[in-house]
Amino acid sequence: LNKNKKMVKKLAQGYHAFLASDSVIKQIPRLLGPGLNKAGKFPTPISKTVQEEVNNIKASIKFQLKKVLCLAVAIGNVGMTEAEIK
Repeated sequence: LNKNKKMVKKLAQGYHAFLASDSVIKQIPRLLGPGLNKAGKFPTPISKTVQEEVNNIKASIKFQLKKVLCLAVAIGNVGMTEAEIK
């Protein structure tokens, strides 16, 4: 896949995120080239159980900032509990 950039791009567009174990993550740049990194979808290392990692990725939002280095986002209000915010 490293030589076929269109297939790597198609793979990156087909999924929202990627997970990989520590042993496999070291081989990904050699196998797939820079395609996943350019798409902003380089695999996340699995540090907890797979289900916890999947839930963590589903609950996160990724922002790509180009020129502005500051971002303010409202995540809740005063009446919400900590569990409701998570």
